[in-house]
Amino acid sequence: MYTNDRLLILDADGTTIDAFKAIEKTFAHHGMDIGPLARFQKRRNIFKYLGGLKEMPQNLRQQLGRGTRAKVVETLTEVYREEASMFEGMERLIRRIAAEPDIKVGIVTRNITNNPVETLTRLFDRHGIEPDLLDFLVHLPLSEDKLPYFRRTREELEVNPARAFACGDEAKDFRAAVNTGMHPFMVSYGFEDFDRLHLKHEIPAEVISRTPDELSWRVLHALGLDAD
Repeated sequence: MYTNDRLLILDADGTTIDAFKAIEKTFAHHGMDIGPLARFQKRRNIFKYLGGLKEMPQNLRQQLGRGTRAKVVETLTEVYREEASMFEGMERLIRRIAAEPDIKVGIVTRNITNNPVETLTRLFDRHGIEPDLLDFLVHLPLSEDKLPYFRRTREELEVNPARAFACGDEAKDFRAAVNTGMHPFMVSYGFEDFDRLHLKHEIPAEVISRTPDELSWRVLHALGLDAD
């Protein structure tokens, strides 16, 4: 049996949080260059953090020559905790949804900082999102798929799949949502651009938001909430 609750699962990096700017700042601190967002979005996952043809040689020298991976992650962690920002309007969206007693809202993420739950808790707290506003904050390793976590979260909360929604910025987020019976909200301002999502991965244009404002409007409308 299901409750009458609804469910919204948000992704963190690239959907809720401006991860690219945090990565860019971290790379610059270590003498590396991630390249512009437009090119970053078009790279295959295995190349995203190595840079493109222009940036890769320098980045490889820095990473392999000095063994800086742990230091890079340490710097990224500090940037997230002290400087990284949520996208404009996402704090308002979360607070608006969290105010509804029959909507469960939380985060499922593959964030790569040290102690990710602590890192994200501190970032959200800087933006006025106290821990008790979220019904869950789940971190999973990069090697694990979100699908079982989506399903487990929905089942534990006893939410009908038809009343469940998931937001993400990568094709794998779309597949995880669809394959658990949830409605997907996708964004093209994160780790993959509109053309890659729509043309390469064949994700319907109708579910892709190009800006945080558009995502907020779509989510609130789907949940039957006033945009104000």
